[in-house]
Order: sequence, then C-alpha cells, then structure tokens
Amino acid sequence: MTTTPRTSPGPAPVSRPAASKDHGTDNRPRLLLAVLLAAQFMALLDVFIVNVAAPTIGSDLYASGADLQLVVAGYAITYSVLLITGARLGDRFGHGRVHLVGLALFTAASLACGLARGSTELIVFRLAQGAGAAVMIPQVLSLIQRTFTGEARVRALGAYSAVLAVGAAAGQAVGGVLVSADLLGTGWRPVFLVNVPVGLVLLAVGRRVLPRGGAAPRERARGLDGPGLVLLGAAVSLVTVPLVLGQEEDWPLWSWLSLATGGLLLALFCGYESRLARRGGAPLIAPRVLRHPGMALAVLRLLAVMAVNGGFLFVLTLHVQGGLGYSALRAGLTFVPTAVVFGAVGLTWRRWPAAWQRALIPTGFTLTGLSVAGVGLVLRGGDHGGWWLYVAYLGVGAGLALAFSPTLTRALATVRPEDAADASGLLATVVQLGQLIGVAVFGTLFFNRLESLGAPQAYSSSEALLTCMFALAATAALGAVSGLVLRRR
Repeated sequence: MTTTPRTSPGPAPVSRPAASKDHGTDNRPRLLLAVLLAAQFMALLDVFIVNVAAPTIGSDLYASGADLQLVVAGYAITYSVLLITGARLGDRFGHGRVHLVGLALFTAASLACGLARGSTELIVFRLAQGAGAAVMIPQVLSLIQRTFTGEARVRALGAYSAVLAVGAAAGQAVGGVLVSADLLGTGWRPVFLVNVPVGLVLLAVGRRVLPRGGAAPRERARGLDGPGLVLLGAAVSLVTVPLVLGQEEDWPLWSWLSLATGGLLLALFCGYESRLARRGGAPLIAPRVLRHPGMALAVLRLLAVMAVNGGFLFVLTLHVQGGLGYSALRAGLTFVPTAVVFGAVGLTWRRWPAAWQRALIPTGFTLTGLSVAGVGLVLRGGDHGGWWLYVAYLGVGAGLALAFSPTLTRALATVRPEDAADASGLLATVVQLGQLIGVAVFGTLFFNRLESLGAPQAYSSSEALLTCMFALAATAALGAVSGLVLRRR
C-alpha cells in the first residue's frame, strides 16, 4: 500500500472545525463528539449490562448454562471478530456514513433482543447487536482523529478513554438498577430496550452533525482485503469461542484444538499481511501501524489493563452475588465508586504537573495491583469489607485510569490521519480481546478454586476471590515492568 500522505480533500475539511472549536466559535465539533461518545458508551454498556441480568434471563427463558454463556459472550465474539473489518469499511465508504449504519443495526438488534421469546432468539440477536457495534465503534476513533487537531485532539481522546472503561463498570450498575426495577413486569428486557430511544436520538442528531461524504479516492481504491478478513475472523473466532465456553464444558479436547488452530491462523494472517504489503497491496492492518513507535508497548499494556479490568469486574460480581448474596441492584451499585473515580482521573490526568506525566502509566499499574489485592484481603473470610473496601475500590478506579487513558491517548495522538482506521480497529480489537481474556482466565481460576475448596459458600467464595485478586495484581505488575524493560531496550 502506498505510504505517501494523501493530497485529496478527504481530511482537510474536518481539521478546520477543530480550530474553530478551540476559539469557541463553532459548537458543531462538540456535538459531534457528544454523539460519538454516547454511541461508544451505549455499545460498551451492552458488553457488561447483561452480567447481572443473566440469572433473571435464565429463569424466565429456561436457558441452560451454555445458553447464558452465549447470551453474555455472543456480543463480545462478533464485536471482537468484526472490529477491524468495521474500521476498513469506514475507511472505504466514509466514517460518518458507516457509523450511522452500524448504529441503526445496533438499535434494531437491541429492540429484537428486548422482544426475544426464547434463548436461541436472544443469542442470535446478541450476535447481530455485536456486529452493529463492530461496524459503529471503529468510526469513533477515526472521526476523532480526522476532526480534531492539537490540544483539542488530546482532550477528545481523553474523554474517549474515560468513556471506554467507565462503560464497563457502569454497565454492571445500570443492569442492576434496571433488573431490580422490573419496569411494568418486564424483568430483564429493559437492559436491551433502553438502547432503542437512545439510539433513535443519536441517529437523528448524527444525521445532522456527522460527515456524510464518501472516502477519498485513494481509500476507496484500497479494497477490503478479503483473504485477510477471512483469516483474521477465523483466527479470532477460534480463539474467543473456547475462551468463552471452555469453562462451561470443562475444557474438552475441541477447545484446545480450537485455540491451537486459532494461533496458527493468526500466524498465517501476519505472514500474509506482510507479503501483501511488500507486493504493494492493501493489507487489512498496515504494517507501518504496527511498527509505529510505542505501538507494540501500547498493545501489550492495553491487553494487560483490560484483562485486569474484565477479570476484576467478573469475579467480583460472582462473589458478591453468589458468596455474599447481594441483590442485582446492590451488586450493580458495587462498581459505582470505581467508575466515578476512573472517569474523574481519565478526564483530568493531562492537567497534572508535567513532571508526573512520565510516571503515570507504571504508577497506574502499581496502584491497580495494590488495590485489587486489597479488595481480596478485606473481603476474606466472607466479610463485607467495611470502609476499607471503598478505599480499595477508589484505588482500582484511579489505577486503571492511569494505566489505560495515557496509554491509549499517547498511542493515537501521533497516528497519521490515513492510518487512523487501521490504528483504531487494531486498538479497539485489543481492548475487547483483553476484556474477553480477563473474563475467561480469571473466571476459570475462580471456578476451579471454588470447586477445590468445598467449604461453606461465603468462605469458599471469598478464598477463591482472594486467589483471583492476587493473580490480577501479578498481571498488573507485569504491565508495569514490561514497560520499563521495553523502554530500556
């Protein structure tokens, strides 16, 4: 693929509103950013909002454990598999236009999920909902990259970072509220139906503020790299499906064969993409994006921090609902302190003293490790934790924000506009895979430890939680140390 910067009028018109915005003379970029981040938040909410609704869904639809696993994870599977494809579609047909198409699909699938009459229908509609999110979400970063410049871009990326992980904790809280409210006797259905009015409003406003033009001729000429799409989609599917269902099925032989085959296809994908780039073709992910300074470290750190985030939320939900007997509402509200602090730190870290900036990311990983270990210790023995628990929750939120937000912002701040779609698709996929890996690995550890203890439920659950929290702390420590090692090299 040609690496010469584009001279077509593609990105030029969108850089002017950013300058106007900085001078306070044009509110259009602000409204555009609000629409994008609202859609981002809604899509992320649905990754987690179903967690606390799962028991109610199971009893209402007579769903098996495997059915519930697919209801929860089906969204994440299609989301992660199709993210890079969604990024390329935006690059080819226009990011604003493709964002609206994805938002329409997501909204329609949400309505279908809320009206589903059986577990099979719900699983199918959840897969469609994830596909809509995969088409919609990569355009968010691409449009931010093309609309904002300089300090305005840094602020927009900071807001994006805050929304990205706050959606995880907020999903649990909102799910608990909606299920406990049992609006008009609808039980779990509002966790999906709430997206419909929000989606319709965003579609109406988005049609007015999002760019509707097609991509530049150079982008249309790139093509969609069909073989690359097939290889990557198959590789991610073969890795994510056993991670989701392996624990439920007690890790049968097929799950290990699937993981091995997925790894092999991923290696084939990397080799094919490199050869395609050398021949002057249009690879799915431009190799120069992967070689961008700091991109490899950013990918590693994002995997680590999102694995900790996903694992922490999942196993803590299991403990407070199963071990401590919390209601869906109380379990959901458990994560509010973490979400609030994450959002506050994610929005303000750029204003902190310049002397602190270099140490923010390793400090964030360290604080995260200490705080998740603290959560396990104060809940040990079936205790409810007292006020020390909330101190630990605040530490988790601040630590995750410091590890996540600067990493993502710095990785994207210097990416060229013509590489925005590739970079956004890559990093969005990494974020989703990190969450999925965290849930699968630490969820498996929790269940295995719980089964081996065979003790009274509150005690055994707290001991299983403590084991997971120490493992999460070790993962956070690796995130900090790996950064120091790579910088020395």
